[in-house]
Amino acid sequence: MERLGTGIGWRPEIATEIAGFDGLDWVEVVAENLCPGHLPPALQELRARGLTVIPHGVSLGLGGADRPDPDRLTALAERAVALDAPLVTEHIAYVRAGGRATGSPLLEAGHLLPVPRTRDALDVLCANVRIAQDALPVPLALENIAALLAWPGEEMSEGQFLTELVERTGVRLLVDVANLHTNRVNRGEDPAAVLDALPLEALAYVHVAGGVERDGVWHDSHAHPVTGPVLDVLAELCARTAPPGVLLERDEDFPEPGELAGELSAIRAVLEGPGRTRRPDGGPGRGPIRAASARGAQASAQGAQGTAHAPGADRSRPAPDAAEAARARLARAQEELLAALVAGAPPPAGFDPVRLEVQRRTLAAKRATVIAKIAPELPGILGDGYRPAFLAYARGRPLTGGHRRDALDFAAHLLAQGRPDDAGARARLSRWWQDRAGPRPPGTGPLARLTRSPLLSRLLRTARSASHRR
Repeated sequence: MERLGTGIGWRPEIATEIAGFDGLDWVEVVAENLCPGHLPPALQELRARGLTVIPHGVSLGLGGADRPDPDRLTALAERAVALDAPLVTEHIAYVRAGGRATGSPLLEAGHLLPVPRTRDALDVLCANVRIAQDALPVPLALENIAALLAWPGEEMSEGQFLTELVERTGVRLLVDVANLHTNRVNRGEDPAAVLDALPLEALAYVHVAGGVERDGVWHDSHAHPVTGPVLDVLAELCARTAPPGVLLERDEDFPEPGELAGELSAIRAVLEGPGRTRRPDGGPGRGPIRAASARGAQASAQGAQGTAHAPGADRSRPAPDAAEAARARLARAQEELLAALVAGAPPPAGFDPVRLEVQRRTLAAKRATVIAKIAPELPGILGDGYRPAFLAYARGRPLTGGHRRDALDFAAHLLAQGRPDDAGARARLSRWWQDRAGPRPPGTGPLARLTRSPLLSRLLRTARSASHRR
């Protein structure tokens, strides 16, 4: 198993700070944010210094009912080759629903959603993982995700689900201890029990991240400091095995370099705690990570590639007809949930409506944040009114054509309503839209077509009727 050491998630906003950290062994980068032929110079410099760089995908949706998209798999494989990565990682999640699987418009979550721990979902996930493994040039590891809600009628625990996934596919595990803590708060799941059930010999590496609790719900924000309870879960894992690598994730609200370095040192202190005073590879620890003024040479390049499949893994599969039936059932269930979260459809039976609303607001807030990042002119034009205007627009209007299309449709929506009220701001918004959208008039794009979908029309009529009855 590849020995990685202690790392951090590479983000452009903290590239300079990361380059100055002493005692850093490796970095992980969001795969979709890279262009293989034009790697950021700061990332190329880290590679030249010998640091391992691992691409971490967020858009495959291997837990979805559809088979993995070949273009997305090709893109992930290209990034693994460009980075000379020893493995690639993704999530046990679904990120879209509908489309050809149900004969309705494709809905995008814009976020990672949990898959039900059922036999149907496991069969589909295993089949999708095998497709991905066959398409990737290096081993694949999958991450457990944080969840704000639970599926009704689940048939397995988290540990049972992940263990059978590993046994049937030979896939490796990326264990996120912050997500285990999140699920303890939100779903009452004991992290120690999950760890006891996991095949930790399949462990590729570990994620650690910060979050915040609001109204009894833990949000895995990646924008707050790592808390003591999360480090306690890391210690529980280290009591069971020596993790090949541990990585700190931070995606926004970046602190001063010294604070980030302090969090990395706290992680290393757990790794080298009582009875764990040596590195996982048997070498001595390097001491605290610090934000250094001089860069200096770093760890030697990691060489072992490993194999894409574990020897002797159980490859038992359901019969073709049964497999397709499982995909169809999962497709309907995932579409109903996602339509309720992003398209204003009624809640599916068995879900906690309070948690559904928390998840709906969370998805909309993340969508607003992403739009503000890729189209910063919009909050610049709208000022404090940007976020409430976007959240009002997003309710019942799902993401269908990507975030850049979403930004254009949001602007068109405001202009069609004669907003913003300030004439100067309205003129600036109109010019912004015209510069990017061309002559296509508002109301003819994918969102307009989506509102004419028979499925969503039926779901929305049901929702309105239920509202009137209340």
